[in-house]
Amino acid sequence: MDRFERRTEWPLAILALVFLAAYAWPILQPDISPFWRHACTVVDILIWVVFVVEFVARVVLAERRGQYVARHVPDVLMVALPVLRPLRLLRFLVLLRMINRRATASLHGRIVAYVVASAGLVLLISALAVLEAERHNAQANIGTFGDALWWAVTTMSTVGYGDRYPTTTDGRVIGAGLMVAGIALLGVITATFASWLIGQVRKIETEAQTATRSDIEELRADIARLTQALARAGADIGTAQA
Repeated sequence: MDRFERRTEWPLAILALVFLAAYAWPILQPDISPFWRHACTVVDILIWVVFVVEFVARVVLAERRGQYVARHVPDVLMVALPVLRPLRLLRFLVLLRMINRRATASLHGRIVAYVVASAGLVLLISALAVLEAERHNAQANIGTFGDALWWAVTTMSTVGYGDRYPTTTDGRVIGAGLMVAGIALLGVITATFASWLIGQVRKIETEAQTATRSDIEELRADIARLTQALARAGADIGTAQA
């Protein structure tokens, strides 16, 4: 299983990026020609087929298949419900898994890299998704990618100015998911900073304790030398008196 996942990691990540391009192009350029719009749809379907085959292979390789499927619900939704457009965005979980594996070996470095990459990716795909959902609604106030990106930033940061908001059901579902993701990422950032701060305090305390032990050892050595010197001086005085 591990060997299979390592071998398919980069190909799936590249496919996820290709899907991002095919997904974003018709949204960012609504007047795209029918030929290229159809080509993007075909690319989307082909990538979905590849993801289905990859997930089935992982299930076959798993020792306990039922437990494996239960632990990978997002992957199941990603391949089982392709007709629900917002769930197609779950394919970007492949990129997040790769970022988590390829990040620095340091725990703090891995978490920071994962959070930064995740936040950027979630902002981008949320903005694209809500723009796709809202653009053709007459009551929508999110009509450009700039509006969608501003809405994603304010929603994810839990600020929520209210000047831009979704009016469709799909848009609200995307907004709810973005709120949960924003709260989770903020929690990870807070916990990471607190862990780093505690680590720095412990490091300073360890260095101070090491310096204190060194000073104590030097003081003991000085006392021992002084004791020996006094003993020799006393012996010399006794010899001289004798």
